[in-house]
Amino acid sequence: MALPEDDLSASQALVIDSNPTSRSILVSQLRDLGMSNVAQCARLADARRQLEYRSFDVVLCEQHFANEASSGQDLLDDLRRNQLLPFSTVFIMVTAEATYAKVAEAAESALDGYLLKPHKAAQLGERLRQARIRKISLQEIFSAVEAEDFERAAQLCQQRFETRGLFWLYAARVGAELLLRIGQYAQAQTMYEAVVQAKTLPWAKLGVARSLLDAGQTARAASTLENLISEDPSYSDAYDVLGRAQFELGKFDQALATYKMAANLTPASISRLQNLGMMTYYAGERQEAEKILDRTARLGLDSKMFDCQTLVLLAFTRLENGDGKGLQRCRDDFARLIEKDPKNERHQRLSGIVEVLSSIQQGQFAQAVDAVRTMALTISSPNFDFEAASNQLALLAQLANKAIQLDEVGAFVDTLALRFCTNNTLSELLAGAAAIHPPYAERIRSAHTQILKITEYAVSLSMSGDPQASVKHLLFHGNATLNAKLIETAYLVLHRYFDKIADASRLSEAVNDLRTRFATHSNRSAFGEQRRQPGGLTLRAGAAPAKAASAVAPA
Repeated sequence: MALPEDDLSASQALVIDSNPTSRSILVSQLRDLGMSNVAQCARLADARRQLEYRSFDVVLCEQHFANEASSGQDLLDDLRRNQLLPFSTVFIMVTAEATYAKVAEAAESALDGYLLKPHKAAQLGERLRQARIRKISLQEIFSAVEAEDFERAAQLCQQRFETRGLFWLYAARVGAELLLRIGQYAQAQTMYEAVVQAKTLPWAKLGVARSLLDAGQTARAASTLENLISEDPSYSDAYDVLGRAQFELGKFDQALATYKMAANLTPASISRLQNLGMMTYYAGERQEAEKILDRTARLGLDSKMFDCQTLVLLAFTRLENGDGKGLQRCRDDFARLIEKDPKNERHQRLSGIVEVLSSIQQGQFAQAVDAVRTMALTISSPNFDFEAASNQLALLAQLANKAIQLDEVGAFVDTLALRFCTNNTLSELLAGAAAIHPPYAERIRSAHTQILKITEYAVSLSMSGDPQASVKHLLFHGNATLNAKLIETAYLVLHRYFDKIADASRLSEAVNDLRTRFATHSNRSAFGEQRRQPGGLTLRAGAAPAKAASAVAPA
């Protein structure tokens, strides 16, 4: 395929290499190819900052960095995982012969190309040319993605895959990713399985597991992932997804062990450290959590990959440890984040949690109580999410632990628990957030039992031939508690018995209103802010599908 033009004079490039001689050679070769704007970095941390805040047409990155724990592949994985590397950027790994096999394997799934040292400028030019051909070949697909016409983009990928057209394997991966994005999990699974049959690749097997997990077949997903890890113990993305599956199955100990393995494989990955720190915190290992969360903050505070819920949990551990200076550092770190992004409402909200913790630590209990009461006014808001609920419960538990009682505190705890105890896993996480004051943890578990009883009674009504009473029962309690499980169960019963319910249309309007306002149909918790799914590709579009924000399940 011929390129429309080979003029690289307007392109911007970044060279990442710790060896000054090698770095100089790469810069010179790029300039010989016509690029006049070439930046360079000797350290991965500097490169990460450059790539977070600037756009480059070409990135040349050394695979091995002698004085760093991370590699060029680790950097690439983190950039893709956190959607910081757009499709238009050509990323080429530069490596010595000793690491060729590892980089060649990675090239099948993520890289635009690789170069073996030593190489000539002509070889570099050819790698760039090949990568640009692929970009042009797939342009129609990615134009549809950017226009948010995901169904058309998926169809184009399907056609490319079925005809074995140019770059069919990559098109299949993009197509499956798009199908997952628009909720067509079975179709995505079929495409991933077809890739596995055509050419067994780890990312395709991981895609099968992701499809199963998103479709609610969690146990099958976990089994698939365990088999994948046994075949390829170094595939770090598989550990991320397995940890999430184990979490959703309520196997917290196993999830924690899996996250530890993922973090050990990639010790400089900010995202994995955050997952491990948060999981450790909610598992009740507060001393160990403090160490991991502190390391995450020191490593990633200036990175876009950093999530500020890390600072909130770190502040809680420091209050419990009586570490006033450490708590003040959390406040200072939040001040820096807000100074950089003053319009970020989430930063402001989470900073308020840390301010209350500081008031408690300083003995300013009246001020802390007033702040908690103000926060409680938003409990019934559609924007009040699982993250806010877990933080609010943790604050109430801290006040109770200091023997500070609010007259209305029992009602606050019950309201939060009744709204967000949608399954055993999330109920236990809420109980874990309030663990420092056991009576609150027990109230949360009691609320979970109450939600189960309401659901079971409604199901018994529908099974006994009175689906209308079932829907009305669920709708009444759904309105009262705003619990997603009750609202969604009402929707399912109504959908199944629609023709047998006299006032189905009126009930449907009421149920759908609740589903829309409180996003119960897409309610899924995640550690901090949602990120790209491990094993997935970065698909740049105008906007991502709306999902309810939450707090503590694996992303």
